[in-house]
Amino acid sequence: MIRLVLASVRSVIARLKGEVWEGIPGRVVVGAGGVGYLVQLPLSTYDQLNPLEGDSIDLRIYQHVRENSLTLYGFARDEEKDVFMLLIDRVSGIGPATALAVLGGLPVEGFKQAVIQGDAAGLSGVKGIGKKTAERIILELKDKVGVVETWDSDPGRTDSARDAEMGLMALGFKQAEARKAVDRVLKEQPGADSAELIRLGLRG
Repeated sequence: MIRLVLASVRSVIARLKGEVWEGIPGRVVVGAGGVGYLVQLPLSTYDQLNPLEGDSIDLRIYQHVRENSLTLYGFARDEEKDVFMLLIDRVSGIGPATALAVLGGLPVEGFKQAVIQGDAAGLSGVKGIGKKTAERIILELKDKVGVVETWDSDPGRTDSARDAEMGLMALGFKQAEARKAVDRVLKEQPGADSAELIRLGLRG
């Protein structure tokens, strides 16, 4: 029965806004429309939001579906979700739990700098990340995806543009395609933030 239910899932939850029904480090229950959604959080998001019962909360969501389970992962910022998606999609052997640990152990900018500088020791300081895993993260993001070039090149490019490129790459765009899509949107809406750049960039 569980398999049939999961196989029939059509909708994808991309964002969840509601009331905190329960919150402990690493997870929160969000009430929306009379339903309580259990969402796994990186400690970075939990610390930033400090969700207390009765608070309003707005999360970016990744919905992870497996044969016998459906898990929601929530993030306070698009940048956190982008890094999470890059890790689970582009680095072999990295699953959601490890990606959450990375975000909980390093701020987004600290993670980017560790990859750019090839700082395996810095990455392996995160609980659950050994030296070999840290080296694999650096190798696969640096050499196979071109992420470092997006983070480290074109100093005149805004943070919003860089973050939008990362977001589009996490969604399957090649780097050149992501940059072209972002540049197209910026010509029409120079002041667009990263979320708007991603949304409009996906329209083609």
